[in-house]
Amino acid sequence: MTEKTKEKVDFDKGFLKAGEKYIVGVDEVGRGPLAGPVVCCAVIMPLDDGKIIEGINDSKKLSEKKRIVLDEAIRNTAVDYCICEVSPEEIDEINILQATKLCMKKCIDGLKVKPHVALIDAVDIHTDCRKESVIKGDFKSYTIGAASIVAKVYRDNLMYKYDKIYPEYKFASNKGYGTKDHINALKEVGACPIHRETFIKNFSVKKEKI
Repeated sequence: MTEKTKEKVDFDKGFLKAGEKYIVGVDEVGRGPLAGPVVCCAVIMPLDDGKIIEGINDSKKLSEKKRIVLDEAIRNTAVDYCICEVSPEEIDEINILQATKLCMKKCIDGLKVKPHVALIDAVDIHTDCRKESVIKGDFKSYTIGAASIVAKVYRDNLMYKYDKIYPEYKFASNKGYGTKDHINALKEVGACPIHRETFIKNFSVKKEKI
């Protein structure tokens, strides 16, 4: 195990009390885009030396190719994991912060293995287990880093599928974020069903949702 990986694993182990075993790392992706759902992942990773995966880090600091390899390894190794999404319609209804909290809670509640403690990247939610808020957790924590990778790969794959349905917005390249091409498409052809109305109201959209 590399020193960097050991630091992340030891960081997580530091939250366990005597007799406890399971830590769940929770992270989200997709709070900022103009389109698509917010996606969260909760993952319980084994922290035994022989089962540690090298290279887990904040998903934003990894190449897409590396994320895909790690995503498969994480899901194959995890004690348990759950992926959830909250739709653009619900984001519009309750706002993105509340949608993120709801998504994270759904993930934790959806686990078959009940964790002793949840490590959550700077979002305060109600959980049945003990919880710890970790600023920049996807960089510091092994389990939050794992959750960030699985959530990112899952949401990217969703946006690739949406790109085939709504090619004019170039979702495959922008993943729903407000790039110049995406905003120009909004102004020219209007919104599509996966756009967040509350996120695009400042743009001069010509049409209602298609």
